[in-house]
Parts: sequence; structure tokens; C-alpha cells
Amino acid sequence: MTARPHLRAALAVLALAALAGCVTPVRKDLGKFVAAQPRSILVLPVVNNSVDLTAADYFLSTVPVPLAERGYYVFPVNLVKRLLEDDGLADASLVHGAPVDRLGNLFGADAILYITIQKWDAQWVLVSTQVTVEFEYVLRDVKTGTVIWEDKERMQYTSDSGGGGLLGAIVSAAITKAAPNYLPLAQRANQQALAYPGPGFPAGPYHPEHKRDSLPGAP
Repeated sequence: MTARPHLRAALAVLALAALAGCVTPVRKDLGKFVAAQPRSILVLPVVNNSVDLTAADYFLSTVPVPLAERGYYVFPVNLVKRLLEDDGLADASLVHGAPVDRLGNLFGADAILYITIQKWDAQWVLVSTQVTVEFEYVLRDVKTGTVIWEDKERMQYTSDSGGGGLLGAIVSAAITKAAPNYLPLAQRANQQALAYPGPGFPAGPYHPEHKRDSLPGAP
């Protein structure tokens, strides 16, 4: 029996995750991050440079959980979006261009996370569909406006025939292109971005490993 398209997509993402797990992450200098000691993070509405109008809201929903699991207080993203709209900042690009101290004072946040979607698309390649997501993350300290962490992540999977031969490949690719499942890739991108040690955040104040990760030269 041929596997369902969404199951095949999920398996492809898991395979991608396993492959990514085999790569040794490149350590970043997190001195500014540790010095800033952020406890709370304000996640701004996402700037969407892709052609999918729904991408920003879908992706935004994947961000708070991994941040909270790293030990930080994360302001509720839907409430943040509504309050910003009430303050005259309805467009994500306007929000990203607003003064850091204004945004920080509005919510009482220690740090602000800016995210830009560069890719969120599905492309037909021969008899398969290639689904790609690409994001840029920037974290700024509210007190100084300084960038204390940044990262870029790109995730991709390609649909296959699932054992159905050429016809199965064509059908699978058509279904994937019609209803691509971006969320597993988006979730994996967030997990990779926050992986520590490597590109990601040291454990926050609400995580049991906070003291260890906050020490200079921590692994």
C-alpha cells in the first residue's frame, strides 16, 4: 500500500533532521548574549518575503514553544500582534523598523526577536516537488539595541513516488505542490536555530541548565 503524502513528507523531514543531527554545529560567540542576561523575549510579527500570504501567521505559531522550552518567558504572540496594531503598527515591516526601546517599553521585554521569511515555497522539479523554507533570525537587547544573536536556517524536502513508480511520483508531487506541509520544516528550522552549543540560545533563567550555560566558556 502506498504511504499517504503527509506521512511521506513527515518521514522525509525526520530523515532531514537525522542528517542534520550528524553535523557538528559551528560554535558562535555568545558573549553579548550572556552579558545581556535576557529573561523575557518579545517575538515580533514575521516579515514575509515569500509569495505565500499565509506563511507569516503559520510560522509565527511555531516560534514560542521552543523558546519557552529553552527557559525564557515569551510574550503571547497573538496578543502582541493585536497590541501592536492598536499602537498603529499593523504591518510587520513597520514593526521591524520601529525603535527597539519603544517596542521594549511597550511590553517590558528584555530582548526582541525579529524573524524574516525568505522562502516558503514548493517547486515542481521533474516528477517531484521540492518544498523549501528559509528564515533569518535576529535578537536585539532592548537596553542597547545591540544584536546579541542571529542565525539563518534553510530546510528542504523533496516528495517521492512512495513505491508507485512514475505515475505515483507524478501524483505525489502534484498533491504535495497543491497542499505542501511546511510546518514540520519550520519546526525543525527553529529547533536547529536554538540548538546549543552551536548557533542557539544558552539555557534561560527558567531552565535547569541556566547557570551552567551562563558561565564564560560554557560548552
